[in-house]
Amino acid sequence: MTGNDYRISTLISKKACMTFMVFLVFCLELFCQNQKKFIDSLEQSYINGQYQEEEQLDILRKLCNQHYDLDKVLYYSEELILSAENLDSQHDMFWGCLQKGNALARKGDLSEALESYFKAAKIASKEKTNSNLGIVSIVIADVYSIMGNHNNAVQYYKKAITIHQENDSIWRLAMAVENLGDEYLNVSKPDSALLMFEKSGPIFKRMGYTEGIAMNIGNKGIAYALQGKDEMAKDEINHAIHMFEKMENYYPISVFLTYMSDLYLNQDDWDAALAYAQRSLELADKYGLKEEISEANLQLSHLYEKSGDFAPSLQYFKNYTAYKDSVSNISAVQQMANIRTDFEVSQKQLEVDLLNQQKRNQRIVVIATIIALVLIIALAIGLYRRYKFIDKTKRLIEKEKNRSDQLLLNILPEQTAKELKEFGKVKAKKFDSVSVLFTDFQGFTMSSEDLSPEDLVKSVDFYYRKFDEIIKSYGLEKIKTIGDAYMAAGGLPFPTDDHAQKLVTAALKISDFVNESRESSSTDLKRFDIRIGIHSGPVVAGVVGTNKFAYDIWGDTVNIASRMESTSLPGKVNISESTFDMIKDDFDCEYRGEIHAKNKGKMKMYFVTGPKSKDTDSHQMTTTKGSAIEFLQ
Repeated sequence: MTGNDYRISTLISKKACMTFMVFLVFCLELFCQNQKKFIDSLEQSYINGQYQEEEQLDILRKLCNQHYDLDKVLYYSEELILSAENLDSQHDMFWGCLQKGNALARKGDLSEALESYFKAAKIASKEKTNSNLGIVSIVIADVYSIMGNHNNAVQYYKKAITIHQENDSIWRLAMAVENLGDEYLNVSKPDSALLMFEKSGPIFKRMGYTEGIAMNIGNKGIAYALQGKDEMAKDEINHAIHMFEKMENYYPISVFLTYMSDLYLNQDDWDAALAYAQRSLELADKYGLKEEISEANLQLSHLYEKSGDFAPSLQYFKNYTAYKDSVSNISAVQQMANIRTDFEVSQKQLEVDLLNQQKRNQRIVVIATIIALVLIIALAIGLYRRYKFIDKTKRLIEKEKNRSDQLLLNILPEQTAKELKEFGKVKAKKFDSVSVLFTDFQGFTMSSEDLSPEDLVKSVDFYYRKFDEIIKSYGLEKIKTIGDAYMAAGGLPFPTDDHAQKLVTAALKISDFVNESRESSSTDLKRFDIRIGIHSGPVVAGVVGTNKFAYDIWGDTVNIASRMESTSLPGKVNISESTFDMIKDDFDCEYRGEIHAKNKGKMKMYFVTGPKSKDTDSHQMTTTKGSAIEFLQ
């Protein structure tokens, strides 16, 4: 796992922590002895039937809302739902579904938690209780965030914000805004996150909500870290840790300690990084925080691996795997939240068509048999019609098969698609030398918030269509798009010697197109600046998934290429030293010096200024017809 991957997993754990504090439904670490005695007494009264009938719902609400045992929370929330349904109490049904979802989420059963939350949301919508709808919208957004479904998470956070603004529910509004900022951290958008934190922080202070203030300070620290402001990040996160220590709230402390370890590791302070990671593990062990135990073990494994001490690294990694395996796998849940691709739709439609045709055929056979008993001529007519129908069905099947094959070729390289159809799977392949390109639109996040969804998609599609055309024209491979990021590679699925030259040429062409588009006034689409980064090295390529196939590549080369993009400048093509060594005889380059790349330290980087001669660009001139102005027309 790379440093960036680890940081994302830490943020996801932190997200669960934030949700936990918002609704105060499972205060396991902070549950005092007096409350425990009260709940035990209340539970015994319920079990023995020592209550009036009209008190039943109230007792169940308290038990599922305050019980310290997650399994019993599940039990009493289901009891509350059944009792509320019998007494037709929609209010109590809502709270039963909400608390059941909270317990399931804490246990890691995200699929069932989401199902329970949506039942609560349906009740709130039906009863037109907007305050309850706002509450459940936040926890739905939190689950989507943990699943990695950024779009759905943002949608539900914004829905909750709108509802709480209309209801003038200040503290819930602050929580929704804080968690929206936290979600922007999950996808490494610290600028947007800080805008949210600047709105929620003052509200927490006016309310005197200490937990919210502490989390807001820690979140700002994480945003500063993502911006590369490590010293500011350490100050803020340490401040948050001290506040949570005073409150004896150890759940977020463990998360922030692991993050501090990561910050010190980035600064090559191994001893400090180790101390923070060990402290995080001690807290997590002491208070039984399973996810944090897993993440702390992973961080310690990573630290010892960096130091070259592989024996403890392996042991900590085994500990990480053991705890990780004990938490429910969320990959199946994530599949439920994603939109189906055109390929899946066509496959499913083909199955439906075939099923319908089989049913029709059965009816035709029955009718033909009846007619055959009455009249030979009618039988002949029926057989003829059946023959024509089968012929039409075959043509339909062939048409749908061709369509699905074409969709598969749009998703995967041709050779990979053939291997997948023939064997049902694709073996991962290692390539010793490929070049990887990343692009990113400058200021995309801020611009997207000002555009309608239709205009945003239209603008992005305008650029990506041309990028696809350029990449294809040079025999390169588009890998995927991630929001406003575009990823492509050269030298696979068939190795070539000139992949770096082709990819750099394509990158210059993309940069020229974006610049020309920005200066053109022929359309009213949103214009962007673009950063481009390229790195060359070994990767592993293959197909992931069983239902939604995706051709992808992995390896440190991919991570470094991403760093080349993030440290580039608008309108520039930034390349690593390895790429420079491969193209220096063909392109003029400007040496930038050694620049710090996140999680990689200082690396030599170069800006490509253009080809050394016109002949170098001859392939570009013959394969890509027309300028950006012609493409706009």
